[in-house]
Amino acid sequence: MTTLTTNGIKISVRTAYQPEHSAPHRQQFIHAYQITIENLSNTTVQLLRRHWIIIDSNGVKREVEGEGVRGEQPILMPGQTHRYHSWSPLLTDIGKMYGTFQMVRKVDDRKFKVRIPEFKLIAPFKMN
Repeated sequence: MTTLTTNGIKISVRTAYQPEHSAPHRQQFIHAYQITIENLSNTTVQLLRRHWIIIDSNGVKREVEGEGVRGEQPILMPGQTHRYHSWSPLLTDIGKMYGTFQMVRKVDDRKFKVRIPEFKLIAPFKMN
C-alpha cells in the first residue's frame, strides 16, 4: 500500500493486476486500484474533482480530469473514510499513476488540493 497525507487528508492506494481482463499480446494491461480517503483534519471536507496522470513505460502520458470519483462527491466529517475502486488500462506491462483531488472545506468554502501518491502498476510476470 502507498500512502500520503496532505492538508490533513490521508490517501492510501492498493493495486492489483487484472489478468482476466488483460490481453498482453494486444498490449492491453488492466490494473485495478482501491483508493481510501481518510479525513484526519478537524473540519468537514468534500471531494469536488480528480486529476490523474497515467504514464506507460514507453513514455505515453494520459491525463484524466473530472468531477468527483465514480460519480460521487463524498463529504467526509472529521475521522470519516471514503473508499472506492476503479481501474486503468496501460499499453505496457509497467506504468504508474499519480494525481490530485480538489477538496473544499465546508466551514468556509476554501478549496484546496490533496496529492494522490504515485503508485506503480506492474504486471506480476515482470517481477521475475
